[in-house]
Parts: sequence; structure tokens; C-alpha cells
Amino acid sequence: MSEYRRGVHTVHDIKYHFVWVTKYRYKVLRGEIAERARDIIRQICMAREITILKGYVSKDHVHLFGAPRCCACPDLTHTRRFRDERS
Repeated sequence: MSEYRRGVHTVHDIKYHFVWVTKYRYKVLRGEIAERARDIIRQICMAREITILKGYVSKDHVHLFGAPRCCACPDLTHTRRFRDERS
């Protein structure tokens, strides 16, 4: 059975499934670009204390299945979008 997290008045097991898709589903996530995307996602997850349970980088999208230490996953999507705009 999975490990549940406990709060003062709650018991929960929250997991999120994120999918990032390239614009117009262009198949650009190959080679060094795919490795760089994977590294950036790992860095963001470590900084936000999100455990990556499963994930992969495809040619036109990225899947991430993770469990946050706290419930701040909307911050993850904002951070990812912000990094894209700066690059």
C-alpha cells in the first residue's frame, strides 16, 4: 500500500500528472534538446521538493508523474512557463 502523508486533520496521497506539449506538436525534443529539457525538469522538481515517480521525454511532449512534498504544484507549471519565456 502506498505511503500516505498526514496533516493535522488530514490523510492524503496526492500525485500529479503533467504533460507539456510543444507548440503545434512539432517534433523538436530530440538529442541534446531532450536531455536539456529533462535536466531542467529535474532541477525544478528538486527545488520544489517534488518526487518524480515516472516521466519521459517524447519527440513532441513531456510526461511527468510526481508526488509533491507539499501541495504547490501550480507553482511548478508557472515556473516551467516562466523559464520557457526567458530562454
